[in-house]
Amino acid sequence: MSQRIIRLGLVVAAAMMAAIPPASAQTVLRVGHFPNITHVQALVAHNLSRQGKGWFEQRLGPDVKIEWYLYNAGPSAMEALFAKSIDLTYVGPNPAINAYVKSGGDEARIIAGAVDGGSALVVQGDSTLKTAVDFRGKKIATPQFGNTQDVAARAWLKAGGLKITQTGGDAQVLPAANPDQLLLFKQKQIDAVWTVEPWISRLELEAGGKVLVDDRSAITTVLVASANVLAKQKDLARKFVAAHKELTEWIKAHPAEAQAMARAELEAELRAKFSAELVVSSWKRIVLTSEVSLDALKSFVSSAQSVGFLRDAPDLSRLVESP
Repeated sequence: MSQRIIRLGLVVAAAMMAAIPPASAQTVLRVGHFPNITHVQALVAHNLSRQGKGWFEQRLGPDVKIEWYLYNAGPSAMEALFAKSIDLTYVGPNPAINAYVKSGGDEARIIAGAVDGGSALVVQGDSTLKTAVDFRGKKIATPQFGNTQDVAARAWLKAGGLKITQTGGDAQVLPAANPDQLLLFKQKQIDAVWTVEPWISRLELEAGGKVLVDDRSAITTVLVASANVLAKQKDLARKFVAAHKELTEWIKAHPAEAQAMARAELEAELRAKFSAELVVSSWKRIVLTSEVSLDALKSFVSSAQSVGFLRDAPDLSRLVESP
């Protein structure tokens, strides 16, 4: 009798389990960015995620989880995209183009603009350097070998008449992480830095630097997606771009709130204090935009070719894609 009861109980339990709908699988979207003001959309969104008020989470739905990943500069972020460690990333145009070309157009796509400007060449406060030719025998730091500012620095020096190779030349270009650049600059071990905000303002306010070249018209940050995400999760990518565009407009309309969140996020990511004055100074140099032009990106190809990062003229027809 007891065995019949046990069997009946098992049958009933199995039936109840079958009647329970399976829990919906959560989709994880892994997004990269840098701890820079020129990645302000990511800074604000990452900060909101920390508060449990995720901008993208609210717009992509309860079944989507955003995971944030930090990188110092573009080449590292694109390596992560190649390794399928991230799905999307905010990044400079040069690493995005380089990744696209290296993969034969199969791995990376630019799906939106993010920030123009916020990039500059900073020299020592007592420097007499004025033109590219003056940098003969000098040392210039950039965030990472092959990143957008690294290419810009090399192209500017070469256009000014100097011989610049990837390992040396008439002037020495030294890739170094942004915090290391600041220290080297303070110690006067380098003559100049080509970098982005908030590091430009830090070099000015904390190390007495002065801006020699203000690259406000350049595309500094774009939003890149892996081709795999666009192929397999196109609707999700489309929603992400729509949310990114909405966030861009919100930041434009609420600069004070956005600056406070960006500052809080920088402090959390870099474990250092950032003054409100520093963020305001950085803000003046950036232009927020969600638009991106293929024609404008072609100038970066020319710069990369001039300094040896790209050899042939690539087919860019698939570089920019709207999900």
